[in-house]
Formats: sequence, structure tokens, C-alpha cells
Amino acid sequence: MPHVARKRFGQHFLVDRQIIDSIVDLVAVQRRDLVVEIGPGLAALTDPLLRRLDHLHVVEIDRDMVARLRAAYSAERLSIHAGDALAFDFGRLAAEAGAKLRIVGNLPYNISTPLLFHLAGFGDGVRDMHFMLQREVVERMVAAPGSGDFGRLSVMLQYRFVMEWLLEVPPESFNPPPRVHSAVVRLIPRLAGDLAADDEAQFAAVVATAFAQRRKMLRNSLKSLVGEARLAEFGVSPTCRAEDLSVDDYVRLANSLKTA
Repeated sequence: MPHVARKRFGQHFLVDRQIIDSIVDLVAVQRRDLVVEIGPGLAALTDPLLRRLDHLHVVEIDRDMVARLRAAYSAERLSIHAGDALAFDFGRLAAEAGAKLRIVGNLPYNISTPLLFHLAGFGDGVRDMHFMLQREVVERMVAAPGSGDFGRLSVMLQYRFVMEWLLEVPPESFNPPPRVHSAVVRLIPRLAGDLAADDEAQFAAVVATAFAQRRKMLRNSLKSLVGEARLAEFGVSPTCRAEDLSVDDYVRLANSLKTA
């Protein structure tokens, strides 16, 4: 019986064979890689990945999809983790396997941002990630300072990952077609020694506070954390807006606040 896409899970199934092959080629898995696919759905990526892998892990929240996967694949080839990717402990899987994860997936648009923040916490156990996302989200992820797309998501992800826009995907590549274009992006975790924030909670708080009122000058949006005189002392113009600072600027500002 055909599966009907469920809105509550943000399901749009990839059906374009050329796009599927391009994504699998871009990921370029090796037979013994530890690969986790998020939201395998109707197995559009699962099948070609398994042709190149000894074993694949998948995380799937839809019970009907879980049942289909269990009927189609043996446990020797496919480990199915039934549940919400937002609650899944990717770090534990990496630790148990003694290897770094390669994570792939056509991510549901309705949870893409919180899922990206969730995954950012497992950088130490991840080799790379390749995701299909709403094009607008990818534009924000890779945006440069000073642009309208540069925001909290840009800063927090660019702090932890080197990111590369790989491929644009039109709506007709899916069933049902979404109302937006999609894009594939690669994320490679930065080395722990490159993460220069002395207090990452402080860094995250500064970024969140700055972008909560992004149209305001920093002397206003950050006044709960630092006064105008202190901003100038740290080398940050009080008349700048949140999108005018680079990732390094936010790190430097957060580190300065810690000793202020």
C-alpha cells in the first residue's frame, strides 16, 4: 500500500534518481564507514547507500516507515533506531562503535533548525554531515557577515563547522513537491582546538541576545550584557548591528565579557 506523506513529520520524499545519485556520489561513502541516515522514509538514499556500505544505521520517527524498513532489510545490514532524531544520542553511537559518524539525510523542514543545533553538540564524534535542507536555511547557514541572511544560525554553525553548499534541488524532485527549493550542504566539524570561546554558554548567550533584536544597534540590543563604553573598549562599534560582526568578533566579545 502506498505511503501517504504526513505533514506532521514534514515528509517530502525524494524521487529524482539523478539527484539521488548525485547526493550519494557527493557523500562518497567507503564500505566500512559508520554512516547514520536521518529520516530514511521510503529508502531513496538508503538503497544506494547500502550498495556501497557493509552496514547502515537509520533514525526514523514514523512507525509505518520503521515497519517497512524492517520488512525490507535484515538487521545484519540495517540498524533501525526508531524515534525522534531530536532526542537521539549520536555521541553514544559513535562511542559504542569506536568510530566517527558520517551523518546524512533529507531533513524535515519543520525541525531542521533545532535538529542542526542538536547535532552541533556531537561534533567530537562526527566526521562529516551531508543534508538536504530548505534552500533558505542553507543560505542562512553559509551566509557572510554583513548580509541579510547572516544570523544566529550562521554564527553558531560556522563556529563549529566548515560548511559548503553542494547542490540545489528543485521542488519537482520530491513527492509531494514542497513549496520551496532545497539544497544540499556539507558540514565538517572544526577541531576542538579551533573552538576559541572560553565559555561556550556565554558565547551562545551573546549571539542569541544580539540577534533577538537584530535591527537595533548593539549598544541597545546588548545593553543587558555590556554597556556602550565597554563595547568600544572591546573594539566593537556600539552603532553596529548584529549581522555586522563576524564569528571571531562574537568569540572575542564573549571572551572579553568573561573578564570584564
